[in-house]
Amino acid sequence: MSSSMIRFLLLLPLLSASGFYLPGLAPTNFCPEDALKEEPPPSCQAQVFVHVNRLYSVENIVPYEHNSFDFCDVPTEWADKDPPENLGQVVFGERLRASPYKIMYRRNVTNQNLCKKTYSLKTKKDRKIVHFLRERIIEGYMHSWVIDNMPVTWCYHMATTDKQYCTTRFPVGCHVSKDGTRQDACYISPQLKAPGSTYIFNHVQFLIWYHSGTNNDGHIVKTSVALASCESPPCTAASKPVKLKKKGDINIQYSYSVVFMQNNAIRWASRWDYVLDNVTTSSVQWFSLINSVLITIFLSAMVGMILIRSLYRDLARYNKSDNMEDMQEDFGWKLVHGDVFRPPTHPMILSVFLGVGSQFMCMAIITLVFACLGFLSPPNRGAFMTAVLILFVFFGAVAGYVSARLYKFMGGLRWKTNVLMSALLVPGVVFAIFFVLNLFLWGAKSSAAIPFTTLLALLCLWFGISLPLTFIGSFLGFRRVPASPPVKTNQIPREIPIQNWLSHPLPSSLMGGILPFGCIFIQLFYIINSLWTGQMYYMFGFVSLAYLILLVVCAETSILLCYFHLCTEDYRWWWRSFFSTGTTSFYFLLFSVHYFFKAQITGSLSMLLFFGYTSIIVFLFFIFTGTIGFTACFWFVWKIYTIVKID
Repeated sequence: MSSSMIRFLLLLPLLSASGFYLPGLAPTNFCPEDALKEEPPPSCQAQVFVHVNRLYSVENIVPYEHNSFDFCDVPTEWADKDPPENLGQVVFGERLRASPYKIMYRRNVTNQNLCKKTYSLKTKKDRKIVHFLRERIIEGYMHSWVIDNMPVTWCYHMATTDKQYCTTRFPVGCHVSKDGTRQDACYISPQLKAPGSTYIFNHVQFLIWYHSGTNNDGHIVKTSVALASCESPPCTAASKPVKLKKKGDINIQYSYSVVFMQNNAIRWASRWDYVLDNVTTSSVQWFSLINSVLITIFLSAMVGMILIRSLYRDLARYNKSDNMEDMQEDFGWKLVHGDVFRPPTHPMILSVFLGVGSQFMCMAIITLVFACLGFLSPPNRGAFMTAVLILFVFFGAVAGYVSARLYKFMGGLRWKTNVLMSALLVPGVVFAIFFVLNLFLWGAKSSAAIPFTTLLALLCLWFGISLPLTFIGSFLGFRRVPASPPVKTNQIPREIPIQNWLSHPLPSSLMGGILPFGCIFIQLFYIINSLWTGQMYYMFGFVSLAYLILLVVCAETSILLCYFHLCTEDYRWWWRSFFSTGTTSFYFLLFSVHYFFKAQITGSLSMLLFFGYTSIIVFLFFIFTGTIGFTACFWFVWKIYTIVKID
């Protein structure tokens, strides 16, 4: 059995982590309002709060807060009922707010009026409000609500199939094009079919399932909504829908109904299962994993063949041969022993990239470990992004240490510049792009705009924690005596023979990024899709295995290309090893461009945001994968020139 297969079998239990989570929150006990009058009063609450999140669209990726739309206002006494938000939620754009819906535990409500909105299209203000609402409905903007820290789901039938689909979002309304083509949401009622019409769903029916306790208390285990468009209450199947006209007056009566249902088959600890089952496709993930494992086995076989048959044979002949002409004729990589550790060009930038890449690698490993253990589960909103930011900040010491040691090994003398660039270069580039994009979001009044106070908090984390830790790591790195190379470097550089076109940096680097990308592109699709569509992603077991496979494939690819280049007597492996796997980010960029046009994202601001944030991800991914390739190649070169006998 190959070593890759053994690694796969040992890591197989991690897949169970895809469906395992620690809620991290104590269950909320609900009880009927009458139970609160008992003496002593029970430790439960009667009101079930509905919290509204940002509104999102697949076509227009600019999210908006709930109060950006002219929906019903929240009562003043509920103004302080907004749930607290952590750093990850704010950075990721979540904006949970209180809603005007008053729901009491186990109290059914039918056609309860919420508020009435009247618009006269003769006034500029009302025309602007209605136009904004109509355009957002046409673009497919969706509500995202939360009850008892659980997403409210909506189930519907697709227009092309008779299958039922459930999602954690539901539309504001639906639109029928002039040729009669209806959006999927319009199929909930046969009356929503007038060509060129835009309808709003002004009636919501809450379906709430609860698990009954020993007394009157209980826990909410499932929530769902049914939508309707009704011109006047009561809302029935025969009611005339509300159409957003372009002339005259528009009256919108918002209303809601509530239905409580008991379901003791669903326990509180497993209440997220039905949500996660609707947002994951494990069969495709399994196919991707098997494909990645096959690629890994193929590469492992190639590397093993080279190391066992070619490299060991070369070493044996080198150590036995006394004929220098035979060695020059048959073997090329030993001939560059006097130049293989010659410092590369631009050692400062290379050492900084490798330091940040090591920082990113450590952050990713620890984050995925906590995610697989369930500490970053969906109930802990924003926990994943918070962990990423905090761990990246605290691993600044790793970036400083690695960068300092490598820069000193390469013979660098400007240690002060190295320390500053290790702490400021990569985070500075990312923050600059992020800040410019945030200015556009501020201008669009989007909910994704990061508040000024949060930007200050990020700067405090950067300059108050990450910067000092990077200085400490650099100080420790520069204090260490640099390692002595296994072979001495000649004073005069060796002339490099003319290389064929495949050995040139660009073709070889582009070839090196294909296999690593092929191992992870399915996982990347689901991650990108969750980022740009607001869908929940929780297959951390698959991501962890994909991460480990990426490490192995990048390392093996880098070793292969490194060996081939040394055999052609080309000793310039430093930057080549970095680019050979760093070009995986180039294919990720091409994949993102394909996704952009496939998703039919519209709007100039959406395009700017998509490619702006994509450029940040590509830049970091380039540094991360390049660091893997360089580390593997550095270890390989060090080992082979340590073993070989040099006269």
